Parts: sequence; C-alpha cells; structure tokens
Amino acid sequence: MTVEYIRYRIPAERAAGFEAAYADAAVELAAAPECVAYELTRGVDEPDQYVFRTTWTSPKTQNEDHLKGYEGDVTDRRRYENTAVRGDGGSVPSLYDWIGGDEALQRLTEAFYREVLKDDLLYPLFAGMDPGHPKHVAIWLGEVFGGPSAYTDEHGGYAHMIRRHLGRGIQEKQRRRWVGLLMDAADEVGLPDDPEFRAAFVSYIEWGTRLAVINSRPGVKEYDAPMPKWNWGGHPPYRG
Repeated sequence: MTVEYIRYRIPAERAAGFEAAYADAAVELAAAPECVAYELTRGVDEPDQYVFRTTWTSPKTQNEDHLKGYEGDVTDRRRYENTAVRGDGGSVPSLYDWIGGDEALQRLTEAFYREVLKDDLLYPLFAGMDPGHPKHVAIWLGEVFGGPSAYTDEHGGYAHMIRRHLGRGIQEKQRRRWVGLLMDAADEVGLPDDPEFRAAFVSYIEWGTRLAVINSRPGVKEYDAPMPKWNWGGHPPYRG
C-alpha cells in the first residue's frame, strides 16, 4: 500500500470552492480500483491548512483535472508505505471484548460441540474428538477476534489449524450444518445479537468454514499463512 499526503494552505474566502473541487475529484477516486480510501481534513487550530490523504494499492497519484487552480496552494506532497505497526484504538472495542472475552467463547464452543456430537451429519467428522477440542477452538476464535495470541503461542498457530483439516473431505452440506449449529449456539449462550456484531461474526464463520472445505480436499498439502485477524469491517458497534 502507498499512502499519499498533499498539504494545502487555502484562505477562508476560497475554502468552499476548494472543498467543492475535492468533492468532484472524489467521484473519480471512489470508482478507481487502485484507490483504497481517501479523506480531506481541515486544520482545527489553523483552518487554512488542509491535508488530503489517499491510500493506493500501488504507487499512484490522483487525477488532478478537478483541482486546476489550486496547484500553487500545495505546501507539501509526500508518499509513504505502510508498516506492520497498525491497529484499532480503544474507542472501538475488539470483537473479542464485545463478545465477552474467553469466558463467553468457552460457553459458545461447549454448547456448540455438545450438539455437534448428537448430529448425524457431523458426528462422523468429530467421532473420537479430544475433550479439549472445544477449549482450543475458543482460544482460536479469541485470537482471530482480537484477543490474546494464545493459539499462536501455545497451539501451533495457523499452520496447525490447517493440518487439522487436511484430507478430511468435508462436504458442503456438513459445512452448512456446522454454521447453522454454531449460530444456534450463539443464541443459546447469549452472544451479542446486534446486527453489527452478528454481521462480523458470520463473515468470519463463512470465510473460515469455506476455507476449511477447500483445505480438506484431496491433494492439498500442508502450508502456513498469517493468522486471520477479524474486525468490524464497515460497521463498528453503534453506541448511541
């Protein structure tokens, strides 16, 4: 990713026209496949100071046809690359905290696997399941949803999870039943039912189970990948 910052000094009498010009330019940016995000900010202490930030998937600069007449107002222009240092601030809770932490996830997986072992379609996949399996899955989900990195530190990380699915031959109808029972368990144990959380929760479960089906097919070999990290996506929790 490349992040571009353009700084302007715009006197008050020209501010409305400048912001309107950027609103026009934003139409093109919103449609550009290389543009990840953009934002125009204005100084609080110095209202004549503007910064326009654009994030690109590859080194690129914006089309400035809409901004003719403002070239002389640019005070600085630089491009940066992202680093590994990033995250959400405390104003938006992690999914892990919103769920209720490890205790809530343990309740979820205990209730879920209790029903899995009664299910004719899923039982063949889980016959002889280690009694500690529900706890391990809770630890996995905790790390995915922004909690402690215990699965990576103590249970082999993503590579271990992939190994658990190799050669299992999971069928789509089993995946769907797995998802349905997990959603029932989430209701049973009282996980948050606000639309924002459930949308994020289902998003991960759909992604993870579909990947498990792919990894269980014949011929898939062991591999490693970064631990998935799930967040709210486009809809953080509404707090009133």
